[in-house]
Amino acid sequence: MAEVKDFSSYAKKQNISSGISPSSTGHTSYKEKIRTHRLRVFFSTVFIIVFVALLVTAIYTSWRNKEFSEATVSIEAKIPNGMDAKVINLSGYIVQYSKDGVSCFSSNGQPVWNQTYEMQNPIAHFCNSVVAIGDYNGHIIYVSNTSGSMGMIDTNLPIRDFCVAGQGVVAAVLDGTDVTWIYIYDSKGNVIANFKTTMKDSGYPISISLSPNAELLCVSYLYPDEGALKTSVAFFNFGSVGQNAIDNYASGYDYPGVVVPYVKFINSNTAFAVSDDRIMFYKGDQKPVSQAENLIGNEEIRSIFNSDEYVGLVFSNSTSDGQYRLQVYNSDGQMILTTYFDLAYSDIVFYDNQIIIYNEDECIIRSVSGHDKYMGSFSEPVKVMIPTNMRSKFTLVTSNNIETMNLK
Repeated sequence: MAEVKDFSSYAKKQNISSGISPSSTGHTSYKEKIRTHRLRVFFSTVFIIVFVALLVTAIYTSWRNKEFSEATVSIEAKIPNGMDAKVINLSGYIVQYSKDGVSCFSSNGQPVWNQTYEMQNPIAHFCNSVVAIGDYNGHIIYVSNTSGSMGMIDTNLPIRDFCVAGQGVVAAVLDGTDVTWIYIYDSKGNVIANFKTTMKDSGYPISISLSPNAELLCVSYLYPDEGALKTSVAFFNFGSVGQNAIDNYASGYDYPGVVVPYVKFINSNTAFAVSDDRIMFYKGDQKPVSQAENLIGNEEIRSIFNSDEYVGLVFSNSTSDGQYRLQVYNSDGQMILTTYFDLAYSDIVFYDNQIIIYNEDECIIRSVSGHDKYMGSFSEPVKVMIPTNMRSKFTLVTSNNIETMNLK
């Protein structure tokens, strides 16, 4: 027993002399376990997050690239539709207009509003949920949104061109006796601003576009320059920044020897212009600057389409790839896709990263990456094909019906 006591005493002395007590050893071990547990939980959480992210990405990619082989069509409603009526998609609503008037229907065929008038050559321009309808060489412009009439504008001068912004603000090119005027109106017809143009001083305005928020106006002027033609693309600011500038001028670019017949805002800080040999992009919500230029050579552009994210140029194509070539640019001016097709299109729509190419008899639905998702025919001639918030569901407007097409 004495030896046991001596050993216990020895051990106790050793612990004390080394500075380690039983309680401190246990405390250190407990802290280590907590640290190990926290690390295990952390790495497990990271693994789960990464796994779920990869799984969601895989499912999302598969869903976006899903191909459809058939479609079912159901009639939603009958719709009165004159043979000469033109139909447009106004933020999911259906607007049809002719020489006699304009009417608006919901996607399920319910009448929303109508407006009667008499025009020889009605032209419709729209932005977001607002549509403006005027008569070339006339002097009346009707402004409406999806809820109803917003007002009427009497220009008192012959209309040569016009455009509309998201709040109903209208910019119009008007033919004066000796000069050409550009007037800015609110939807009620009140003048916001105006300025005159002459071929000698500024050139003739051949294309105009308002930004969706009506802060900026882009004008393409064509004028002679030492025996040749020259185009100037100018931006005017009607917000607080432009109030201190002469004639609200914000910025501009000259293109000697080039005709620029088309300018367009695609959102409140991005505009593009198309000439006979290039496409130009401009950025800025106060004083737009040149963002990018892409040469397109001497090929004739057949059509121009855009959304608030993409711009598409259609060319005739002579190779075996297809009868038509579509070049797609993003809002930064980068060409992201060249794709081919044979369909004699009547319209091309960009929506939710999909390209919808159609005519009255058939359609092609293709992703912006060039992946074909659906190709099919319509049972009745279609005037307009409207995407919905479901990628596999579309509204079709025929001469007699509003229909729903579901892809499977």
